[in-house]
Amino acid sequence: MTTIKCFEDLKIWQMSREFCKDVYRITGYESVAKDYRFREQMRASSGSIMDNIAEGFERGGNKEFIQFLSIAKGSCGESRSQLYRALDAQHISNDEFEMLKEKTIQISKAIGGFINYLKQTEIKGSKYKS
Repeated sequence: MTTIKCFEDLKIWQMSREFCKDVYRITGYESVAKDYRFREQMRASSGSIMDNIAEGFERGGNKEFIQFLSIAKGSCGESRSQLYRALDAQHISNDEFEMLKEKTIQISKAIGGFINYLKQTEIKGSKYKS
């Protein structure tokens, strides 16, 4: 298995970054931009996914990393819920909604799979290397 040297190498972080970019794009729409609180909530939850992956990785231990991945997974669910709100308020089209919803499902599955991997591996994290 390839050693991951920085969080930017993690596929789950890359996927989360792309989703965050998408959220910033749709929250730039005039109808969303006028709803300041909702716009900021959407941006915060999508950013929280990638930020918690990065923070957990930088902690250097699997136990803490798993905790931060769990938070990231929760933020992914929060973002998916907010997409429903954006759809219901007619801020985004059904096609945009479906595309973005699918991204959140894929990110959530990938994070869950990575959590399971970390729970089963003998490697405890970079801070435990001799």
